[in-house]
Amino acid sequence: MGEDRRVRRVVIVGGGTAGWMTAAALANALQGSARIDLVESQAIGSVGVGEATIPPIKLFNQSLGIDENAFLKATRGTFKLGIEFVDWTRLGQRYFHPFGHFGAEFDSVSLHQYWLRERARGDATPIEDYSLAWQAARRERFDLPRGDRRHAQSTYDYAYHFDAIRYAHFLREYAEQRGVTRTEGKVVDASLRGGDGFIESVRLESGETIEGDLFIDCSGFRGLLIEQTLGAGYENWQHWLPCDRAVAVGCRHGKAFSPYTRSTAHAAGWQWRIPLQHRMGNGHVYCSRYLSDDEATATLLENLEGEALAEPRLLRFVTGRRRHFWYRNCVAIGLAAGFMEPLESTSIHLIQSGITRLLALFPDRDCDPLSICEYNRITTAEYERVRDFLILHYHATSRDDAPLWRQTRQMPVPDTLQYKIDHFRRHGRIVAEALELFQNPSWLAVLAGQEIEPVDYDPLVDMRSRVDGATLLKGLRQTLEQAAEGMPGHRAYIEHHCKAPSED
Repeated sequence: MGEDRRVRRVVIVGGGTAGWMTAAALANALQGSARIDLVESQAIGSVGVGEATIPPIKLFNQSLGIDENAFLKATRGTFKLGIEFVDWTRLGQRYFHPFGHFGAEFDSVSLHQYWLRERARGDATPIEDYSLAWQAARRERFDLPRGDRRHAQSTYDYAYHFDAIRYAHFLREYAEQRGVTRTEGKVVDASLRGGDGFIESVRLESGETIEGDLFIDCSGFRGLLIEQTLGAGYENWQHWLPCDRAVAVGCRHGKAFSPYTRSTAHAAGWQWRIPLQHRMGNGHVYCSRYLSDDEATATLLENLEGEALAEPRLLRFVTGRRRHFWYRNCVAIGLAAGFMEPLESTSIHLIQSGITRLLALFPDRDCDPLSICEYNRITTAEYERVRDFLILHYHATSRDDAPLWRQTRQMPVPDTLQYKIDHFRRHGRIVAEALELFQNPSWLAVLAGQEIEPVDYDPLVDMRSRVDGATLLKGLRQTLEQAAEGMPGHRAYIEHHCKAPSED
């Protein structure tokens, strides 16, 4: 047996959602075998606007043994069945990106190919009408999916809306109960050891020094360790995703208590609407080249459905990713790793997947270069696939009313995205890869929703002479409508199962 090279001390720089998700997951996985220190400064604060998620967040909470209803009470959370997009393709048009599948497959040829044939024959039914997530969402209804695949109620999925700052507090309590040590303070410097350039320690403004074997950079956009200390580099994607600022504010509830996020396109960006139990989350993401901060704030405030609860907060960002997510003995998680605007609610998921990947490739004190290479390879692929999915929303538009939309409609897109668009445009085929975050139903929802019209449907459809696609589609739609009608209301479900206490 050689020398014990196990990691003895992990230092997490930065709190917020990324820091406390990382701390909670490591505390759960390492089971006290290594010391975990988290350093954060109340003076710096948290971005805290990432309030919408996608379905894999359930797996993260479940892996920690977190009770869903307790979590939703603590975070003032609600349920999310998908995202409604308004005015993205053209003014007055809207579509829905549902979580889960479109209907239930009734043949070896994909259901949407039969839908495409019926469209060619004059049936104008939108693809989302074959989604139980949308049928429930449009009625403001929610229930948990069933596990029995024989039921229509097994075909949809869900995620959450929640207060991200409260989620961080919830996970902080979880992590501290499992031995994580929190230090209040601002990191001002890091020491590198000779030879390999690994981080040896961080120094706080107070003069205190914290040593570690493995460092996790959760310091947000600054990238205090990964960039300012190690110079890992950054790949800028603003030429494809030009929005570089956001202004956010909460407001009182006004209209529908919807179990979905809404994204409404404006002249120089878009606005999110996220219903929580105690307030509505709102934000305006925009391109500063075409809109001033004051104009963006005015647009946001004009489109609130209730009284603003605070002064709007301005955020600046550069869409892109680190060239190295894991460099030497430092792993960047969350905004320190990169940023893609919150259009498809991927920010918290990218934290989650980074943590999961770190645990799968967890190092000893030497940080094997082969493990680092694999971590960076997979993470790069994930970021690029998510990037392409977001670019699709901007590029596949017929809007000609503002410079932003003319720019994104005409811009060249990555070859990987163009390949997908070309396949769908030819025969309506989806060519998403097996390990992509967004799978075939998601690509279908956006490709169809952004009105990319296939030249033809799959030729095999017309050769399936024994399959009465039209009748099966009609019956399926009726089944989904009936199933949605049988669900409780979204508000009623929350009142019964996970209503947050009224006191703050």
